[in-house]
Amino acid sequence: MPKIDETQPFLACNIAILTVSDTRDAASDRSGNALAEMIQRDGHKIAARAIVRDDKDQIQAQLRAWIADPAIDVAISTGGTGVTGRDVTPEAFEPLFDKKIDGFGEMFRMISFQKVGTSALQSRAVGGVAGGTYLFALPGSPSACRDGWDEILKWQLDVRHRPCNLVELMPRLLEHLPKKPKATV
Repeated sequence: MPKIDETQPFLACNIAILTVSDTRDAASDRSGNALAEMIQRDGHKIAARAIVRDDKDQIQAQLRAWIADPAIDVAISTGGTGVTGRDVTPEAFEPLFDKKIDGFGEMFRMISFQKVGTSALQSRAVGGVAGGTYLFALPGSPSACRDGWDEILKWQLDVRHRPCNLVELMPRLLEHLPKKPKATV
C-alpha cells in the first residue's frame, strides 16, 4: 500500500504525453485526455503533448526532442504496445534507454492480470531512463492508462512516497556522464 510522507513538500513533475495512433486526433484521444486529467489532478504539469503515427522513426523523433528538453522530466506514451504488426512503441523506446526499468512493465502486467486475466500478456508496456528523462509506454486504452497512472506512476512520481520514489533520483540520473572540467581563471 502506498505511503505518503505528509511532512515533505510535493514537487510537481513536468510531464509530456505522447499518443501513438494511426487513427486518433486531438478530439478522439480518449487515452491521452485521461492521462492529462489524472496528471493534472495529482498536481503535476503537462509540459507538452503530441500525437504521432505508429511509426518507429516518428515516435523516436518526438521522444528525442523531449529528452533534449530540460523542461521535461517525464514522457508517457499511450498506444502501440500490443503485438500486431503496427505496434512498434517498445521497439522505438528501448534503443533510447540508458537504463531500462524492468519492474515497470512487470508491475503493469501484474496489475492488468488482476483485471483482464491472461490477456495481460499481450501488453508490452515498458519504462526506462534516457538522457535524464523518465520514459514510460502504456497501452492505448483509457483503462490501461488509469491502471498505469493510478497504480504505479502516481506514486513513483511523488517525492513524498516512501520508502522510495523515482523523483528523488532525478538529480542522479546523469551521474554516469563524464564531468566537464571547470574553467580556470
